[in-house]
Amino acid sequence: MPRNNFFLIAGHLICVRFVDTTANSMSLLPSFGAFQCQQGSDDILLTLIVDDTLQPAENRKLVRKFDTGNGDTLVYQLPDGGYQFIIRDVRNRDCCLLIANRDFSLCRCALNGDWVMRSFGLNDALMLVYAFAGAFRNTILVHASTILYNGYGYPFIAESGTGKSTHSSLWLKHIEGCELMNDDNPIVRILDDGLPYIYGSPWSGKTPCYRPVSAKLGAITRIERATQNSIEAQRPVQAFASLLPACSSMKWDSVIYNHLCDIVSRIIETTPIYTLYCLPDKEAALLCHKTIVR
Repeated sequence: MPRNNFFLIAGHLICVRFVDTTANSMSLLPSFGAFQCQQGSDDILLTLIVDDTLQPAENRKLVRKFDTGNGDTLVYQLPDGGYQFIIRDVRNRDCCLLIANRDFSLCRCALNGDWVMRSFGLNDALMLVYAFAGAFRNTILVHASTILYNGYGYPFIAESGTGKSTHSSLWLKHIEGCELMNDDNPIVRILDDGLPYIYGSPWSGKTPCYRPVSAKLGAITRIERATQNSIEAQRPVQAFASLLPACSSMKWDSVIYNHLCDIVSRIIETTPIYTLYCLPDKEAALLCHKTIVR
């Protein structure tokens, strides 16, 4: 019997259904344990059916191939407006075949290989479909390291390798009362009150920090390396250009991309965004904290 597993992530209910539990089960999702829940509602953001008998769509058109940093993902458009993805690892092995409908509310995937490949493929598939389904519900996945402090969440965004995690670690070391909310992919959601809130997620990069916590979004800070420490507030156009690339999206899909742009615009209307030019030192953390904390 297929088994449904429910998770509450940033207030959205998702369902993962394993058709055959011989090779695929909850053991593939160790970071999801704290998010598991009972169904509780019929308002489900997405359902992902894991079925290794799934076959690639015959009629498909390749639209993108992109490097996630952990491997390549191939994206195909389907005639009905849905998508097919092939998720590969750093060794270029096919780990997951994923087929999604137009709004990513119903998805199917087939996993391949050993436990490591299957776990990687399933986690990447879930992150991908959550990000794109979330775009229809005022929800985005942001590539950031995030500190929780005094009831607010403070994400740090930057190009890979610039020092997001390093800056978070400096806050944790030198600023009393800080906690790490998520180190790679927190979620930002605009609620009915029109304000953005930030949430922990099951996706946290190389740092295991999988916390079902939430907070008001305090400020967003872009980290840039420099020879001395300084910080400045960004104007709206600059803020939009800084935040948009940090969000998971499909630029070639006009509907999803327009949703993303709308969400980003609403965030910068209510949330200050800064650029911190810094060294990886205590003084940078103290300067940032003094400037951005509400």
